[in-house]
Amino acid sequence: MKKSDKFVVSCQQCGLNALCIPYSLTHEEMDEVDGVVKRGKPLQRGEDLFTTGTTFNSFYAIRSGAIKSYNIDENGEEHVIGFSLPGEILGLDAIDTAKHVSSAKALETTSICEIPYSQVETLSSKIHNLQAHMYRLLSREIREDQELQMLLGKKTAEEKIGTFLLNLSLRYEQRKLSSTLFRLPMARTDIGNYLGLAVETVSRVFTRLQCNGGIKVEGKEVEILDRRYLCEIAHSALPNP
Repeated sequence: MKKSDKFVVSCQQCGLNALCIPYSLTHEEMDEVDGVVKRGKPLQRGEDLFTTGTTFNSFYAIRSGAIKSYNIDENGEEHVIGFSLPGEILGLDAIDTAKHVSSAKALETTSICEIPYSQVETLSSKIHNLQAHMYRLLSREIREDQELQMLLGKKTAEEKIGTFLLNLSLRYEQRKLSSTLFRLPMARTDIGNYLGLAVETVSRVFTRLQCNGGIKVEGKEVEILDRRYLCEIAHSALPNP
């Protein structure tokens, strides 16, 4: 490690490494992966990580913060297609065309690990578990896209928001953070855009869920008070963290 990098957390030291790289790598293999990872200055709120149509060169793993993925239609309207949290990887959908098919913007100050795709291909030929892990990541992205279609297509506003909150709860729990008390990094308008709801509807449902004792909301901070109630609202098969 270079002296200038002495305060940068390596892959082995990172508490999220099991989420974005295979847990079964040896120390030597981990060092090889760590050697190709680029860690630049954090993105500031509103700064794009990449935009639609730009050349695909790298995957991006989030170390801290949050990213919003979105597209802009022919009328200039933004369509939110996902939110990414620490430990999650962006850019997988650009492998086929070698161009990014969506844009990604920081919702708050966000630290990123850049992983050059050419280096991933080289390492995958030597580290079998790395290639298998990439297949799992691709499979998970396809599954999450399918789940999103179900979420948007058949559920009521309460079901959508209940499912959204339970999904966030599970993802925070996977990061060894509180699954019942967490901050929403995205604005209500972004939540509404993502779920296909008016922002007024989002606010009304949050208020209703709070009045019924399911959650407590203070600004962007949400506390889940009654998980069973949320599961009933969402008709959710999500496991309890």
